[in-house]
Amino acid sequence: MTQPRLAKQTDHGRMYARSIGAAATVPSITTVIGRAAVDLGGWHGWLAAQAVVEDDRLAGSLGSPSRLRTVAREAAGAAERYRDQAALRGDRVHDYCEQVALRTMGLPHDVDRARETLVEHREEAYVVRFDEWWDLYSPEPLAAEVTVWNHSVGYAGTLDLVARIAGKVCLIDYKTKATDRNGRVKALDPNVVTQLVAGLKAEEQLVDAQSGEWEPWKYGDADLLLGVAVGPTEVVAQQAVPEVLEAHWHKFCALHRVWTHETRLAATPTQLRPVPPPPVRAETGGLD
Repeated sequence: MTQPRLAKQTDHGRMYARSIGAAATVPSITTVIGRAAVDLGGWHGWLAAQAVVEDDRLAGSLGSPSRLRTVAREAAGAAERYRDQAALRGDRVHDYCEQVALRTMGLPHDVDRARETLVEHREEAYVVRFDEWWDLYSPEPLAAEVTVWNHSVGYAGTLDLVARIAGKVCLIDYKTKATDRNGRVKALDPNVVTQLVAGLKAEEQLVDAQSGEWEPWKYGDADLLLGVAVGPTEVVAQQAVPEVLEAHWHKFCALHRVWTHETRLAATPTQLRPVPPPPVRAETGGLD
C-alpha cells in the first residue's frame, strides 16, 4: 500500500487516529454504517445447510450422533468462513485496483505483484474484467486510497479513488462482488451511497500519516458518486442518484449518534441492578 494506515480495530469497531502512533479517536465510516441492523439469519442458515449437504463425511456419519455433531459444528461456522474468505479476496482486488491507479498517476506501484497475488488465488478473472473497465471508462486518477476526516460529526475513512471521468470529478468506491446464476455481477447494496456521501462530506484529507499532516478536503464538490461492482464476469459502475444524497447524509448522522450512545453505554460498568421486593406492612399485610 502507498502509506501507513491510521485505522485500527478496537472494542468500538474500526477507529482512526490523526497520526501513526496516536490514539484512535473517531470511528470509521463503515463502522458507523454498521450500526444499521441487518438480518442475516436466513443467509447464515442457508450457508450452514449447504455446508452439511456438501460435506463428504455426511453419508458415513448417518447413525453416528458424534460424527453428525462434528459435521454440524463445522457447518455452523460456514458463514464466518465465507465472510473471511470474501474479505481477503476483496483486499486483494482492492489492492490491484489501487496499484493500477498509482501506475496511471506515474507514482510508485506494484501492479505486477498485485496481479500475481490474484492469479495465485485463481482470481485472475477480476484482473481481466477490471482492466477492461479501466480502458473503457479511461479514468484520470486524482487520488487513490485517500484518507479523509470530518471534525464536525466525528468520523474518518479511506476512499478508494477520486478520478476525473469524461470531465467529471468522481468519488469511487469499489465493491468486490460475486456473480449470480446468470453470470451477472450481484447488485450493489444502497449503503454504498451512504458511504460515498460520508466521504463527500469530509473536511480534511491526509497528507502525511507519520507526521499527522492534513489539508482541506479538495473534492467536497465532486460531480458524481460512483459505486463500482468488480466481479469475475463484469464490472458495473452505478451513480448515486443526486435526489437521495441528503437523506443518506441524515441517515449517516443518525447512525453516528447511535454509535456514540452505544459506545458510552458500553463504557458504563452497570446498566441494570436488582430491585428488592417492597416491604410488607405488618398491620395490614399490604404493600407500602
